[in-house]
Amino acid sequence: MYTSKISGLGHYVPENIVTNNDLSKMMDTNDEWIQERTGIKERRHIKKGDGNSTSVMGVKAAKIALERAELTTDDIDLIVFATLSPDMYFPGGGVQVQEMMGMRTIPALDIRNQCSGFVYAISVADQFIKTGMYKNVLVIGSENHSGGLDMTTRGRGVSVIFGDGAGAAVVTRSEEEGRGILSTHLHSEGAHAKELSLEGPNTSHWVPEIIAENPTENIPYYPYMNGQFVFKNAVVRFSEVINEGLQANNLSAVDINMLIPHQANLRISQFVQRQFKLSDDQVFNNIQKYGNTTAASIPIALSEAWEQGKIKEGDVVVLAAFGSGFTWGSAIIKW
Repeated sequence: MYTSKISGLGHYVPENIVTNNDLSKMMDTNDEWIQERTGIKERRHIKKGDGNSTSVMGVKAAKIALERAELTTDDIDLIVFATLSPDMYFPGGGVQVQEMMGMRTIPALDIRNQCSGFVYAISVADQFIKTGMYKNVLVIGSENHSGGLDMTTRGRGVSVIFGDGAGAAVVTRSEEEGRGILSTHLHSEGAHAKELSLEGPNTSHWVPEIIAENPTENIPYYPYMNGQFVFKNAVVRFSEVINEGLQANNLSAVDINMLIPHQANLRISQFVQRQFKLSDDQVFNNIQKYGNTTAASIPIALSEAWEQGKIKEGDVVVLAAFGSGFTWGSAIIKW
């Protein structure tokens, strides 16, 4: 029975910094209001002409991860690409990464689980490796939110939260028992799908219909979020799925060396931190400077934490996410 481990990490964010004060010039908001509710001070947005896209940022992060794993594109057997904001409605970003990186005709799988996308993608990679089918899997989470946000007062409840960026991990076969990705745990609850969603355009409500209706208030091609409802569900599911992972590996909260939560809202992360009685050194947050980058948030945070020496060999690292779907999941890793 093979095991899998993360052998390389990388991340990329656009150079263009958008502060809360910058947003206050576009909509009725201010720095205090945003920080109080989300903890966010600034985020990165793709700037027209900078050459970035969801797939391009994914490639930039992937190249760093490959270099750190001391592998080449020829070593990769599968691409798993997680995003809610692909460059095109179809095909997905995975095949674009395959082409941009000059890879062999390896399979490319796209994951559409939004904020939980990277945890789902890691779980898929882990299973492919544990069965012996593949040796090295490139997992990418990348998002271009800024291209689809309502940057007016009407959309401020959502638009102030999200940022652009990408993170990548190389998941590699190992035969070392008790190390690497110990387990992953995934869940969904579609009953609440519309509480955090983007309903249109879609195949039952396509662009001509939307234009003909000429909506003025409820515009379906912008994201919708029932913020309080999402928050209440998130704190419960985060705790449940972290405990599920710990119990599956005979661990407890005191064994956690580093928790990397999906960067949805700093208040959610702080709530979970208090529940598990973790110190600031045991939880990594970077939402303050990047905002919520959805599927990219965990790999960006994981990459930064590793770069800063906050994750060391032998550490128990917990990844946890909750988001649209609703979907949620966790991964328990012995570094």
